[in-house]
Amino acid sequence: MDKEQTIGELKNIVKPYVANQEALETLTEETDFINDLKINSANLVDVILDIEEKYNIVIDNESMERMINVKSAMEIIQAKLSEKE
Repeated sequence: MDKEQTIGELKNIVKPYVANQEALETLTEETDFINDLKINSANLVDVILDIEEKYNIVIDNESMERMINVKSAMEIIQAKLSEKE
């Protein structure tokens, strides 16, 4: 799975929860879920649940706490997918 594809998929996952649509349009690896996209902490849990469902993975609490931006989310997804192989 390449980086651009993952970013596109993450963009679709977070879209319903984003308060700042302008930031969503310019989403990059450095985009912060809370500060840039204005996703509240309750919705961030929904985002994580959606990621788990999309990729058929389980994200533990430690990984959830690290998932603050697009880059960390991509790294966690990749690590969890690698564990499954």
